[in-house]
Amino acid sequence: MYHVDINCDLGESFGRFKLGEQEEILKYVTSANIACGFHSGDPTVMRETVKLAIDNGVKIGAHPGLPDLNGFGRREMAITPQEGYDMVVYQIGALQGFLATFKEEMQHVKPHGALYNMAAKDRALAEAIAQAVYDVSPSLILFGLANSELTRAGEKIGLRTAHEFFADRTYQADGSLTSRSQPDAMITDRVQSAAQVIKAVKEGKVLTQQQTEVALRAHTVCIHGDGEHALAFAQYLKETLENNQITLAAIGRRGE
Repeated sequence: MYHVDINCDLGESFGRFKLGEQEEILKYVTSANIACGFHSGDPTVMRETVKLAIDNGVKIGAHPGLPDLNGFGRREMAITPQEGYDMVVYQIGALQGFLATFKEEMQHVKPHGALYNMAAKDRALAEAIAQAVYDVSPSLILFGLANSELTRAGEKIGLRTAHEFFADRTYQADGSLTSRSQPDAMITDRVQSAAQVIKAVKEGKVLTQQQTEVALRAHTVCIHGDGEHALAFAQYLKETLENNQITLAAIGRRGE
């Protein structure tokens, strides 16, 4: 039997700025990555998102990013591994406070945006992030780009580590994501996207922009909740995976 976790980045509104249809999209995902105030999110949004996730039976993870609201955490910054460690510990702690008020446990940690992409290639930063997660709680699951420095660092330190696949992104021959600065970085055709996910889950492969196949693992699949047709996309992906005998379940509920 095939099974996969579907995760989505949520809680990315702040103040009067509203992003995405959180309440609806939570019906179609199994794990939620909640922004912790650095790249987006604020305390009230964090609390509201935690409650919505719990109400929908969705497992919760911290989504720490770089301190860059204007750039939505997608612009690289020159940080040391120690600074990366401190940022991750700080943001996990912020979300844990809200989880404690609901008597809910955190399932995972998934870095956001530029921090995620930097850690995928920078071994020292990846190891600092993995150490931060481990030091807060060795039972947390670390989400990282499949076959990256971040997943290797998580496995090395002894964390349960989930190799992540992106439903709506294209890939390069080295297994990296196509840069968002490129016009073909995003997949907008939901049929193409679902087919890519099914191939990754069942075959452990992705067809790259260079028309070569790259082997990778897909323990958890990311969908973005801020796209123009995000809700319809999430619903279609869930139905298509289930119709292809792929069971959806939060990774923390599976005994892998």
